[in-house]
Amino acid sequence: MQRIRLRYTKRGRLRFTSHRDFQRAFERALRRSEVPMAYSAGFTPHPKVSYANAAPTGTGSEAEFLEIALTEARDPDTLRALLDASMPDGLDVVDAVEARTSGLADRLTASVWEMRLDGVAAEDAEKAVVAFMDAETVEVQRRAKNGVRTFDARAAVVDLQTLDPQPDRSGDKPCAILRLVVRHVTPAVRPDDVLSGLRAVADLTPPVPAAVTRLTQGLFDEESGTVTDPLAPDREAAPAVPSADPAAAATAPEGAGSA
Repeated sequence: MQRIRLRYTKRGRLRFTSHRDFQRAFERALRRSEVPMAYSAGFTPHPKVSYANAAPTGTGSEAEFLEIALTEARDPDTLRALLDASMPDGLDVVDAVEARTSGLADRLTASVWEMRLDGVAAEDAEKAVVAFMDAETVEVQRRAKNGVRTFDARAAVVDLQTLDPQPDRSGDKPCAILRLVVRHVTPAVRPDDVLSGLRAVADLTPPVPAAVTRLTQGLFDEESGTVTDPLAPDREAAPAVPSADPAAAATAPEGAGSA
């Protein structure tokens, strides 16, 4: 089987798409594009699609990943274009590589998030960010299936900072923009948990829900403090495309290769 890894987005109103809704839309796109999918065995075969660390419903994302298994080889770029054309606008398939290494999920160890807080002044956000980062622990609560769970939201946060206002925002209404780098730990610390932590340490409460977007996710580089592209190892492992030999072309007999 050939394995293809894809990066896709959740943009605009499609950020409210649940993971199950995306699964249904993607499987329809596979059928429309006539992708030669490999299927699981058993009484109810399913296409072999592996999803990795999907973003929570209600958050946008520029970096969602999945892997599919094919029974026939296909060009990744051509396959990407076919699937993208069959998906709704906002659920865009933006990158594709042939899987040549193992452990894609193991390379998703951190995410970079952007949070836009309408109605919050940048100065107030900065004070809350400093208080959060200076704290040793920031306990927050989240409702789970087994009741309310209390955990530390601070330990997973590698970096949290305020950004300069973006040019698309009018100056008459305050809007704080935060950039967050968070490790993928257990229990998972989500952007809304960090917002709960900002409320706990500095009483920062946006008047409207925050607009949250995942910008990247991948392997966290301890030295540079950056999150790297998880598909890069597959590109680097691809065999080099042989180029024409200029010397051989110069010594070829005149008329060689002509019909």
